[in-house]
Amino acid sequence: MPHPYLSHDARPRVIAHRGLVTAKLAAQGVVENTRAAMTAAVAAGARYLESDCRLTSDGEVVLFHDVDLARVCGDPRPVAAVSYRELTSFFADRGGLLTLREAFEMFPEAHFNIDIKSKGVAEAAGRIIAPHAERVLVASFADGHRRAALQAVRSASGSGVRPATSPGRGALIRTLAALAAGQRKAAARALDGFDALQIPEKYGRVRVLTPRLIDLAESSGVEVHVWTVNDPAEMNRLFGMGVRGIITDRADLALLEAAS
Repeated sequence: MPHPYLSHDARPRVIAHRGLVTAKLAAQGVVENTRAAMTAAVAAGARYLESDCRLTSDGEVVLFHDVDLARVCGDPRPVAAVSYRELTSFFADRGGLLTLREAFEMFPEAHFNIDIKSKGVAEAAGRIIAPHAERVLVASFADGHRRAALQAVRSASGSGVRPATSPGRGALIRTLAALAAGQRKAAARALDGFDALQIPEKYGRVRVLTPRLIDLAESSGVEVHVWTVNDPAEMNRLFGMGVRGIITDRADLALLEAAS
């Protein structure tokens, strides 16, 4: 049986990457991962919301992607060096700062794809995720960060329900290496314990997504989700290949394509 995170029969799945910032919202100063961006994604019909989490200087788990505030706020300081109160002020006219706890409360019907961006945030995020594990997928480029968050969920959860999860860089490399060597059983073992395989189509010049990988994942009960896809023609091509979900900045367009 699929994890409850994937139990909703939405095929293909559209996962709103950092919410949805339309041209109109961007003109108003709204940025990614904010209250306004997540609200816009839900209003467009998105059931799945992707975000990243980091820890503030005073221990709040906030939705934020970058290490520092330079790109989003024009401030070079790391997020970890800024207090929750100051971040709230920064985001007051950018769509509104959102904590992980608030996200679960504000969007009780949404399923969340949460990327653990640092070792420091893993334990705190895991404790917040624990009561909502049935509607969360935990991911991270760093397998250690992902495992730390899952361990924190296990420690905090009385029910024993775990979040869904997708492999980090190390587990993905092991899968691809085994598949390239013709060791299908070893590749399948590398996917054991995962619910989704969330990958780019290419990494640099290296092709990650292949028909063989899709076939392996499907036969292992693992859904393939590809990021970050914003062009409708590319969405349709990937859906035609058998990709089960896409992670996109344009959830509004993707939902229209998925319904057509």
